[in-house]
Amino acid sequence: MSQIEQAVAQHYTTGALTERVRAALEASGIDPDAATVADLKAGDEFHTGGVLATDNLFAQLSPTHATRVLDVGCGIGGTSRYIVDKYDSTVTGVDLTPEFVETAAALSDLVGHSEKASFHVGSALEMPVPDAGFDLAVMMHVGMNIESKAGLFAEVSRALSTGGTFALFDVMGGEVDEPLAFPLPWSTLPETSFVHAPDVYKDAAKKAGLELVTETDRTAFAIQFFEDVFAKIAETGPAPLGIHLMMGETAPEKFQNYVKNLKAGRIRPTEMIFKKTG
Repeated sequence: MSQIEQAVAQHYTTGALTERVRAALEASGIDPDAATVADLKAGDEFHTGGVLATDNLFAQLSPTHATRVLDVGCGIGGTSRYIVDKYDSTVTGVDLTPEFVETAAALSDLVGHSEKASFHVGSALEMPVPDAGFDLAVMMHVGMNIESKAGLFAEVSRALSTGGTFALFDVMGGEVDEPLAFPLPWSTLPETSFVHAPDVYKDAAKKAGLELVTETDRTAFAIQFFEDVFAKIAETGPAPLGIHLMMGETAPEKFQNYVKNLKAGRIRPTEMIFKKTG
């Protein structure tokens, strides 16, 4: 693991995460030992828009029970459990942060997904998975921590079978070229933040043998999502279970800076879907 990767993993490590998720479930009136996939959704989809964004991306895909799925940067396994629950696919999740992988496995076991979802510690630039072992790769808000987009796409291409799909949702660079306000959900300091323009992704994909199928700017969706979240917090206060559990005490400041950068045009949440052509 490189020094940057070690710093990224440390950024996401908050301590006793599984226990804190269980406590948040209990505080929400849910028996932690009888929780369902739906019960976890308020806090296990660690990306802009949460499960709404996951719904939108997967509405453009067509996995089945036979689809072999790779979840790149799986976090605590929210998207992986979503896929198993909705499509009965087999999912392999890889994440840089050991605490996330440990929590992903514990929560998936809790909801009865252990046979369909497995999780491994590893870098997105060198994943512990076989060549051509997957039909679909998904990545939700991971690229912002990876400097080498060329290395990322080459590694995903290696893992995909010919004709496979790579679907991602990342925070990319906007039209305004200004320094970002920190801290942010994915990075406390600029040194571990690699927000690149959409063209950087597309160029890296092309070199890796991945052909762009669709590209969607999700800025308006993100602004509306955060306006709704802030309004709800102002009315009822923060819910016990939420992605703030993975962000530490500076979560409010990170969210505020995200929206500040978003409205200033410095960042652009973007979906892209690619096909492996060779």
